[in-house]
Amino acid sequence: MKRNRLGCLTGTGLIAALLTALLIAGFAYARGGSIYSPGPLSAQSGEMRGGVTSHAQTGGNCNACHTAPWEQATLADRCAACHTEIAAQMRNVASMHGTLAHNNPQLGCRDCHPEHRGADAKLTELHGADFPHEAVGFSLNGHPFTAAREPFTCQDCHGDDISKFDPVTCTGCHRQIDAAFMAAHALAYGTACLECHDGVDRFGKNFDHNRFPFRIEGKHAGVSCDQCHSSAHRLSDFSVTSQECDSCHKKDDPHDGRFGARCADCHNENGWRPAKFDHNLASFKLEGEHQEVPCDSCHINKVYKGTPTDCYSCHQQQDAHGGQYGRDCAICHDPSSWEHVNFDHNNTQFPLTGAHAGVECQRCHSSGQFTGLSTSCSSCHGDPAFHAGMFGLECASCHTTSNWSAVYKGPHPGIADEGGSGVNHGGGGCRSCHTQTLSTATCTQCHSGNPGGD
Repeated sequence: MKRNRLGCLTGTGLIAALLTALLIAGFAYARGGSIYSPGPLSAQSGEMRGGVTSHAQTGGNCNACHTAPWEQATLADRCAACHTEIAAQMRNVASMHGTLAHNNPQLGCRDCHPEHRGADAKLTELHGADFPHEAVGFSLNGHPFTAAREPFTCQDCHGDDISKFDPVTCTGCHRQIDAAFMAAHALAYGTACLECHDGVDRFGKNFDHNRFPFRIEGKHAGVSCDQCHSSAHRLSDFSVTSQECDSCHKKDDPHDGRFGARCADCHNENGWRPAKFDHNLASFKLEGEHQEVPCDSCHINKVYKGTPTDCYSCHQQQDAHGGQYGRDCAICHDPSSWEHVNFDHNNTQFPLTGAHAGVECQRCHSSGQFTGLSTSCSSCHGDPAFHAGMFGLECASCHTTSNWSAVYKGPHPGIADEGGSGVNHGGGGCRSCHTQTLSTATCTQCHSGNPGGD
């Protein structure tokens, strides 16, 4: 009778297979999973992440990056656990990795970052992925073709390592297009092209300066950029360029700083000439006849700053008073005319009151002398003959500037007053009795033919 043979499915065979599987698993565990590794890990050193500075330092521990089929975590989760800053970018669509994931949802980490290719192998290769170049600050929209008019490839700029870029690549390529321009451009702004350029040619031939506070007008339109933006080697250098005229034109200032730094007070962008200076912005305003005076009449030898502002410095030769009134012409005169005199005599030691107020200047100042004149009444009026020398020169004892016909206030020799004689002489002027002089008198002027006074 024949017996059925199950081959390796015999009890002995199953036990042998199980022991073999356990032996292989133990060996794999002891070797850290390296037995199944498709190749060595990268040994390129970087920042400390997950306790290691390179993938090779994991020591062949596959579980450090790979997950078992029954685990919910994935390889991408293992990457994110170490590369936390990349994980944050993946959640931000405006970032490079976020934009890349958004445009290529099928991509995983190892699609661009392959491993197990050797200790020195590159860790970044795009393999034709739609890379969002704008996310790294440089757009390819302005760079569709090389100098040879061929479409750009990544290697044209990055060589064999897509993660690196040598700025010399820019100058090397653009020299083939215009060597003379590049030489001048590099001399003016340096060779760190990416400090200013972002691939969209914002600072190219069609740059509109009038979108900024400082508009390019007049003769400024023909000035090259580097004449104002000298020593600009990065984008921020352009924005901090001074907008003051003096920052560019100080070396050409024919006034040697005497007018300060506000060139626009006199000049404009159309040219240095003609210049228009608003003298009313200065401490000495031009009024009246001063407005018609040529500049060099006051500013001799083109000296402007420090020019005297007192009248006498310019008008000394025209002083009709010979200096006797001092140097402050403005006490009497104003810029409208020399003949327009506003002298206030009441500000002097001899105020004009009463009848003096209407007297012409020449009546007192007949010799043209104004200072040092006597203020006594007798200097003009003398001692009237009528007084017969009886009262001296103290006119103000009896008279005022409003009335020469004063009543004598003192005791009258030879005649009693109203209370003493009963004769009323009060109220009469001196000439009522003293018809010729005060030394003679007559009663008949009032008592003609009537000695009794009836």
